[in-house]
Amino acid sequence: MTDFPNTPSLDPENWDKFRARAHHMLDSAIDQMARSGTGKVWTAPPEDLKKCPPVPVQGDSAATDAQMTALLPYGVGNTHPRFFGWVHGSGTPSNIIADMVAAAMNANLGGRDHGAIYVEKQVVSWCKAIFGFPDTASGLVVSGTSIATLIALKSARDRMNNFAARTSGVQPGLVGYTSTQTHSCVARTFDMLGLGSDALRKIPVNDAFEMDTVALQAAIASDRAAGLKPFAIIGTAGAVNVGAIDDLDTLADIAATENLWFHVDGAFGATAILSDQIKPRLSGLTRADSIAFDFHKWLHVNYDAGFILIRDEDAHRRAFSERPDYLAAAERGLAAGNPWPTEYGPELSRGFRALKIWAQLMEHGTDKLGQLISQNCEQAQYLADQVTAHSAFELCAPVALNICCFRFVAPDVDLCKLNAEIVVRLQLDGVAAPSTTILNGNTVIRVNITNHRTAYTDLDVLLTATHKIGTQLLQERIFATA
Repeated sequence: MTDFPNTPSLDPENWDKFRARAHHMLDSAIDQMARSGTGKVWTAPPEDLKKCPPVPVQGDSAATDAQMTALLPYGVGNTHPRFFGWVHGSGTPSNIIADMVAAAMNANLGGRDHGAIYVEKQVVSWCKAIFGFPDTASGLVVSGTSIATLIALKSARDRMNNFAARTSGVQPGLVGYTSTQTHSCVARTFDMLGLGSDALRKIPVNDAFEMDTVALQAAIASDRAAGLKPFAIIGTAGAVNVGAIDDLDTLADIAATENLWFHVDGAFGATAILSDQIKPRLSGLTRADSIAFDFHKWLHVNYDAGFILIRDEDAHRRAFSERPDYLAAAERGLAAGNPWPTEYGPELSRGFRALKIWAQLMEHGTDKLGQLISQNCEQAQYLADQVTAHSAFELCAPVALNICCFRFVAPDVDLCKLNAEIVVRLQLDGVAAPSTTILNGNTVIRVNITNHRTAYTDLDVLLTATHKIGTQLLQERIFATA
């Protein structure tokens, strides 16, 4: 018998030492999240962290742990209660545990018959129930709404010509419709699908920043008269600039009349269906052909965790299913458990994202998550009321959900540059981290509240700091126009 030498392994030589090491790193991670409400919202990463060292040839576990520990304070800041800049979820400590279990299993969720697949199937089933979709609908856990939108609109495009596009290419003349407030991922999807972003008609909005449905109908009629082929309407539940919700019921009516696929970009706003306060305004969601949304935003699942829900399971699967010989289905054994998730999206290799979603819903329940959504909406309205009551501030858009847009105002200054500088200084000071956007040609301060840790006092701190910085800048006369 041949005496083979010992082969190397990536497992630790001493599991007890590794266990102690893992406990130390876990404590460091938990301590970091426990401190999320203290200190600066955002701290710029130091220069030595930005440098790229040589490729490591010899391993060093102590140096690895030291570098990971050093990295912890330099996140984007979204766990902090005064991170207001973008619609980022704030995460939960319990999701650290779910990520540990998922890492230990190291499961590929592309397919095959194993426990993790059934956790994802439970998540899909729960999403159908939450949004009132039939049991025959389909869904898939994805990285985020961008890829979810791609999956939905490919299904819509392919169904339009009985799936011939999968082999013969894109049918010319296809056009779709959305509002000028829709997220840029929709236009990017039209690009990636070979339709071209010009095929996406951007319909103007009303004073509430909702899609003008009369203008939509006129655009559809005009395109049909020109010999083009409308195939989809993309509504928005929670527009990225101001949180506006399109008239989803009317959009559903138009889609039904025109025989168009009705997709809803609900990246963060769709999950407000769990809020008793907001749910009545989202009634049209149950009529959509597809909904794209994120668990990692308003449901606070740790990044990344998006979802696509599609009413027509057959169209969904026919748009993506590809089972070559080495992925052939079986009724028994490891190749059972069909259909596989890979038949509903572009990825064969997929991580076990579903576990942290499942754990979040199991531990906290939809009632509590919905109450937190309502709380954020009430906080945004509180901020709007405080802005309106202050002579130095101007409210720039109605508060539809959890986003409040306002600006610091003063005579004889460039208000766009002034407010942009206020935001930068708030971020650099670490007091708060709002962002800017442009509404009606004006640069405004955009405050998004999707954090379960945010308190009303955090909003008071924001306004106090904004007024202080704005006043200082006026004294410096950097942005004076005269």
